[in-house]
Amino acid sequence: MKGGITISQEKRPKCRPCAYTCKQVRLMNKFRMLWEQHDVWTRETINGIIFELPNLNLVIARLLRNPGDFSEVFKKFYGPRIAGRLKELFTEHLVLAANLVNAAKAGDNEAVERIEREWFENAEMIAKFFGNINPFWSRKEWREMMFEHLNLVKAEATLLLEGNFEANIAVYDKIEKQTLEMADEMAEGIIKQFCLC
Repeated sequence: MKGGITISQEKRPKCRPCAYTCKQVRLMNKFRMLWEQHDVWTRETINGIIFELPNLNLVIARLLRNPGDFSEVFKKFYGPRIAGRLKELFTEHLVLAANLVNAAKAGDNEAVERIEREWFENAEMIAKFFGNINPFWSRKEWREMMFEHLNLVKAEATLLLEGNFEANIAVYDKIEKQTLEMADEMAEGIIKQFCLC
């Protein structure tokens, strides 16, 4: 706030430093790894559900470790309460995704519509959460990124259910690229908020 005027975070210019410190690079790499794991184990879970693979329970257990891993990083900056809330929201995000694939595989269109609605509501809550805890994160931008992520994952599962394996792989390439952008956004917001040098 300057002279009683609040500068909207939606209009705040984004600037990227020309060089990063070792600490900043480690944080960026950590978030990139976590988002990559998010992608990989989500994909493994989708495959496990659709093809009824015998390792499905182990894969789901590994997938559900991901929110806790994110939470541990957040705890260092935001404390246990906020980190715990992130874990809850990300866990719900993953459970709803798995439920959606199960419903689609079963051909239960009513359940698909209901779960998909809940999934996007969860994405809204995640965007709001990020917008509230960091002035360098835009709720609007996180909403757009989360919705794009959900639509890509939905396409990934749909194409696999249809047996369109080539297109399924092409969508996964898009998922990886998009989530790495979210990882960088996450890291840069924390670097700016906490003057991480």
